[in-house]
Amino acid sequence: MQPATGNFVPVGFALYFYNYSTWRGHAGIYLEDLFVRPPFRGKGIGKALFSAVAAIAVAQDCPRFEWAVLDWNTPAIDFYNSLGATPLSEWTIMRLSGTPLRALAALANASPSSS
Repeated sequence: MQPATGNFVPVGFALYFYNYSTWRGHAGIYLEDLFVRPPFRGKGIGKALFSAVAAIAVAQDCPRFEWAVLDWNTPAIDFYNSLGATPLSEWTIMRLSGTPLRALAALANASPSSS
């Protein structure tokens, strides 16, 4: 947005990175985060950011554009559905953190015979 001073003020961002699909044999785009400041929501900014990332995916010949959404975030899910997105219900996101992460990392230093 451009205030009266003429300087542009960021009101949102889309953080994405390239991933790789061994199934497709090609890079895709993963959207890590999409954020629009609350006073600017509902003005099409989120959709503009989303479409800009989609345009990058198409320009880079990426066969897919993926992201995760919390299952309770129905406004976001409704928005994504309105864009034609398809939920991947057969996938479950897994995570290691804290003690289990450190325990698994410690195995990297163990010899194969001690595992």
